[in-house]
Amino acid sequence: MLIRAAAVVTAAITPLSLVTATLPARAAEPAATVVPLQVTGDPAKRFNLVVLGDGYTEADMPAFRQNVDKHLNVLWSIEPYKSYRSYINVYRVEIPSKVSGVSCDPGVTDARKDTPLGMSFWSGCRTDGIQRLLVMNEDAANTYANLVKGVPAANRQVLALANSTTYGGAGGSYATASGGNAMSALISPHELGHSVGGLDDEYDYYYRGVPGGTYDGGEPDSLHHTLLTEDQMRRRHLKWWRWLGERSEAGGTIGRYEGGMYYSKGIWRPSAHSIMKQLGYYYDQVSRERMTQAISAKVDLIQDGTPEGTVGADRVLSVETLHPVDHALRVAWTVDGRPVRAGHDLDLRRLRLRPGVHKVDVRVDDPTAFIRDPAVRASFARTRSWTVDTSVRTPPDATSPGFGTTTPTDRPVAARSVIGVETTHPATSAPHVEWRVDGRPVNADRDLRLPPLRPGTHHVTARVGDQTRTWTVDATPPTVTAQAQQPPAGDQLTLKLTPSDDQAGYVVAEFRVDGDGWYNYYGWPTDSTRPFLFTKTGTTIDNLVYGRLAAGRHTIEYRAIDAAGNYGKPRTVTVTLR
Repeated sequence: MLIRAAAVVTAAITPLSLVTATLPARAAEPAATVVPLQVTGDPAKRFNLVVLGDGYTEADMPAFRQNVDKHLNVLWSIEPYKSYRSYINVYRVEIPSKVSGVSCDPGVTDARKDTPLGMSFWSGCRTDGIQRLLVMNEDAANTYANLVKGVPAANRQVLALANSTTYGGAGGSYATASGGNAMSALISPHELGHSVGGLDDEYDYYYRGVPGGTYDGGEPDSLHHTLLTEDQMRRRHLKWWRWLGERSEAGGTIGRYEGGMYYSKGIWRPSAHSIMKQLGYYYDQVSRERMTQAISAKVDLIQDGTPEGTVGADRVLSVETLHPVDHALRVAWTVDGRPVRAGHDLDLRRLRLRPGVHKVDVRVDDPTAFIRDPAVRASFARTRSWTVDTSVRTPPDATSPGFGTTTPTDRPVAARSVIGVETTHPATSAPHVEWRVDGRPVNADRDLRLPPLRPGTHHVTARVGDQTRTWTVDATPPTVTAQAQQPPAGDQLTLKLTPSDDQAGYVVAEFRVDGDGWYNYYGWPTDSTRPFLFTKTGTTIDNLVYGRLAAGRHTIEYRAIDAAGNYGKPRTVTVTLR
């Protein structure tokens, strides 16, 4: 649920080691601890996700760590977070609370608790509030988030988890979610859709169980809501016209579905059930494009390299780029307007330039299929330019070949990943990266797309000068067992999925019915240990219906995604509901 809140105040520098700090504002509170969970680069040049916890005592802290692990691994299983995980640093801030739990949980008359972030349900313990609207004290959240140093305000997103099993969350300048509810790890990407991407809710209600009424306003500003017909969108090239008719990543087809922005009629959205409408499904392509744009806008595709200016024709020009997890960015060089082939380094000596002055340009953009709008793609492309004067001589340079930023080596990478490295920038030489996979040499520049690998553990090494980096590749896919049970009457079905992996970390399980969208398996909304229940009418919980399945024969596919990002091979079970 989206709430409008005051802007989150400044931010950061994050150390790469564990740091403790005691807050002067609440001297009675124990020290808060910053734990870097994922550091992909300089926090000043990355998008930084700071995860706070509230209502977790010292004894509860193991549960907080498990909650964060689950929330993050579910997040990494959803695009575009999966592909752009390498753009994001993640820090966990452990804030021991004197009391366990948060305020007004689950009822508005339940205890109000003195916790570091003051988190509370019911819109802040309001008798006219909404139970699931989980809010907190922004000033306190900023104070604790500021313990993570070196992060510019524009590059920080706070996500706060409450020590609660009650369903709830909020999005706005900050995002909140309950930590331990069966569906809470799905609340986080939904709320981040609001906080990071500015996406609107696609709910056709505001209060559950109360129809939202009819929208009577003008064409909404929301990019994923409209009054236009499909024909009007196509003819006028408006809203999601580029995606119309395609199979939705959230199931079904991208089209025009009535309801959204808390109205049940008179307004339309792109998909039947994307994550902004129904937790458990993915973002559809329209929302995914916006999220890709929003994440990319918080970083520069060119991270570093040769400073712009006038250079001699005897030197090497270099750019450092970001490195998405599943593909390489596109680096395009031109000399005097003519394209030249090069990677991240352009050795001007090889061009044999005529005496005089020349212009060199480089453009870095992202060829991802997640972006269809040329203006969106262009918005985060980056360029650099140099004037090359052949009369200029480059002074001696003492920079040795070596590594700059690389794909982190402290965790396994998935079998289909792209491993990226950057190097130092000697003025008159381009450092060569020697890649090896399991000891065998392979050719690549700064991005190595892993070749097909047999299941098991593999090792990749890169050598530059006298420096070496080594990555462990987890090529063993996760597994998942399914228990599908029906009573003799055959009028219902229970499905229990149990995923597992040979590596540490929460393993995500998913299923889809008759080829619809993949749906996160969280157990049952009221209990993560219970199986998912299908019936012909569904089960109503808090005015939402779960597990409705028409009578007849159905094919259910299921799979798992491990902490590294490997997908297990989908398996199927066929059932008949009478």
